[in-house]
Amino acid sequence: MTEIVDKEAPPASTGGRTYNNWAQNDTLEDYSLRYAPKSFRRWTPYVVATTALGGIAYLADFAIGGSIAISNGFSSAMVAILAAAVVIFLTGIPISYYSAKYSIDMDLLTRGAGFGYLGSTLTSVIYASFTFIFFALEGSIMAQALELGLHIPLAVGYLICSLIILPLVIYGMTALSKMQVWTQPVWLVLMVAPFVSIAIQEPDKFSQFTHFAGNSPTGSGISMLGVGAGAGVALSLIAQIGEQVDYLRFMPDKTPENAGKWWGAVLSAGPGWVVLGAAKQIGGAFLAFYIAGSVGLSKANEPIQQYVHGFKTFAAPVALGLATFFVILSQIKINSTNAYSGSLSWSNFFSRLTHRHPGRVVYIFLNVGIALALMEGGVFGFLNTVLGFYSNVAIAWIGAVVADLVINKPLKLSPSYIEFKRAHLYNFNPVGFGSILIASAVSIAAYFEAFGDYGKAYSPFIALFLAMALSPLFAVLTKGRYYIARVDDLEEPLLGTDGLPSAATLTCTVCTTDFERPDVANCTFHSGAICSLCCSLEKNCHDSCKTGAATGPVALATPTVRSAD
Repeated sequence: MTEIVDKEAPPASTGGRTYNNWAQNDTLEDYSLRYAPKSFRRWTPYVVATTALGGIAYLADFAIGGSIAISNGFSSAMVAILAAAVVIFLTGIPISYYSAKYSIDMDLLTRGAGFGYLGSTLTSVIYASFTFIFFALEGSIMAQALELGLHIPLAVGYLICSLIILPLVIYGMTALSKMQVWTQPVWLVLMVAPFVSIAIQEPDKFSQFTHFAGNSPTGSGISMLGVGAGAGVALSLIAQIGEQVDYLRFMPDKTPENAGKWWGAVLSAGPGWVVLGAAKQIGGAFLAFYIAGSVGLSKANEPIQQYVHGFKTFAAPVALGLATFFVILSQIKINSTNAYSGSLSWSNFFSRLTHRHPGRVVYIFLNVGIALALMEGGVFGFLNTVLGFYSNVAIAWIGAVVADLVINKPLKLSPSYIEFKRAHLYNFNPVGFGSILIASAVSIAAYFEAFGDYGKAYSPFIALFLAMALSPLFAVLTKGRYYIARVDDLEEPLLGTDGLPSAATLTCTVCTTDFERPDVANCTFHSGAICSLCCSLEKNCHDSCKTGAATGPVALATPTVRSAD
């Protein structure tokens, strides 16, 4: 039987830590707590981008767009969806770039972007919450399809929707890349087919859609309260950028030869996801209007209902079966991503708190289990409420990270590079950690009407602007001294002769495994090189390497050699 705990190295040893088979298997583990090494990043920009975009096949966009339109009417819904899309796209650009450049996931990026080593545990929970909330919403949509198409009770359908994902996610990027690439063309054709059919047979429906009022007390016209409330729901998807960069970290190094393809993949699969996402939300709003007369407003935001009626316009005899297949395919594509990203986030969270790492695979079951509980609790029925509240916290996190990347770094208020290793970081950095706490607290208070109706409607925007303003303010007040606890003092260069991160390896003195240089630090406790994971799991050192850490301008010093732009 495979042991599921790692064995601690003896204090100040020269070796001894061993990991169980799950944690040692790179195909299963996918470098969940580490820099993604050059030797593992063997996919082309096209494959990485296609895999990342395959994960946005989710149908929650259709449900969200339908709900926004039903609640706020056509005009308010369109402005809300587009406003949220602009915010999500702009904030996604720097996150995608830095993740692809440094080959690190969202958690490791957050550590070095103003939160500190332990400070980012809060954002790990925020991100994990995103993955299991949306797993539950997507699973609920899939269960609705199983109930309508195969007459499977919802409670049983929720269980099926959870279990069917596990085999795919266990094998990480290796399996997901193949599944997403091969299923993407089929999914795209089925997604757009109803719209093409309606445009040919009933083109007047699109003009009628502009007069759709839903349940809005102000009708189909623009309501500023409606715009704010709708944008708040759509902005809950801002954390989706974390799932995108979970794949973008496997991008090959950018070179003069592949620069065009590299940028195209990063922008399309990073912030570009929201272009298709916003289009799906608008599509969901349209289909909700299209079927409202047949199924009623209460069911018009259910994607299975939308696609059954959409497919009836050109394939009536098989519409139900085709819609059921489409929904199941879509939900497998996205929930494999939700479960995968959740396992990465929980791995990061628990490794820091418990100093143990049983392997990423263990946390797949935790994430899916929480999502299953939410499904059984009927989370789909509270769609707008859940997402509206969640967006306040998520956008405060993203706002603080983006502010560090686009304001603090250019102004030299923070280091120009991303440092993620425990050996070099303070546990808490008030720049990001303080910003998210204050911004979240104020925006949540606004959400609960502390500042009136408009404060509630625009609470996510309060979170965004407050977080982005506080981050540089705290960086100035602290003089950036809480970013770097000690500089990298290993003599080996970070760059190879080609000017790119070196694939040369160093042997970790604790687990006696070779790792590429960017994943290794100098350990004074073990008197040698240590990999980032063994450093994270070490309980006995008590951060002795950071005793007397720099608290002045030296803390912002750039290593002599670092990864190239």
